[in-house]
Amino acid sequence: MQNNVVDPSITESAVSNIEYYVEKLAPQLTTLMVVVVFLFFGWISSMWLARLTQRTLTKAKVDLTLTRFAGKAVKYAILLFVMLGCLSRFGIEMTSFAALIAACGFAIGLAFQGSLSNFAAGMMLLIFRPFKVGDFVDVGGQRGTVFEIGILATALDTSDNRRIIVPNSNVFGNIIENISFHDTRRVDVSVGVDYSADLDRTREVLADAIGLVDHILDEPESKVALTGLGASSVDWVVRVWVDAADYWTVRENLLRAVKMSLDQAKIGIPYPQMDVHLSNMPAS
Repeated sequence: MQNNVVDPSITESAVSNIEYYVEKLAPQLTTLMVVVVFLFFGWISSMWLARLTQRTLTKAKVDLTLTRFAGKAVKYAILLFVMLGCLSRFGIEMTSFAALIAACGFAIGLAFQGSLSNFAAGMMLLIFRPFKVGDFVDVGGQRGTVFEIGILATALDTSDNRRIIVPNSNVFGNIIENISFHDTRRVDVSVGVDYSADLDRTREVLADAIGLVDHILDEPESKVALTGLGASSVDWVVRVWVDAADYWTVRENLLRAVKMSLDQAKIGIPYPQMDVHLSNMPAS
């Protein structure tokens, strides 16, 4: 029976190699574990401090737009410092890192021209404040309630519960209509009546229609105005003032009241008609 004898010199060599690699890799493994833990707690801390910032500003009754923006700014600032700290653990000096950023800045700027313009537009929106979170606006060809003014884009919620994201450059670079900026709004209802209708009687009927609608403000005063003589009708407009929250309800009720009042007064509302005249054709 043959005995397998292991050469002691080979065993000692293998053990020494393992010890050598352990000694070489141990610092790197330790650094990696520290970085992973640092990143984990940095992420948790950024989320917690962002929420704390938002709660603090909310209790201080700071505008919701600035509150959300400040929360995100705190979050990303902490994450940036955490990333820089992790890089320093691997021996990357901050001066070298800054030089790298400076060297890549021009290329990054060219690659992200759109994003940079959106960022600049977002800062202008936060500085000049043409609207805030909760306002009903028409911006960039889209209409909705402002949900958030972000660093790069503005989020709108439409009346049928759709979320629309509009790049900030499209918002700040176009006409901005803040529909809910004022507490009150004017409701205009235009209507045309027959030429045969008495003008004074028509004005009286339209004025009475205003009294049939609730939530109309006494000041500014409601008005009934003659606006023009159209091709087939005498044109009028009924103007009333309401609280901004009651606009659509009052508009619908006022339209209904105007139509019913004119019908009861037997004042016609003309509509397009076509008269067809047939001439006698010679027999073939």
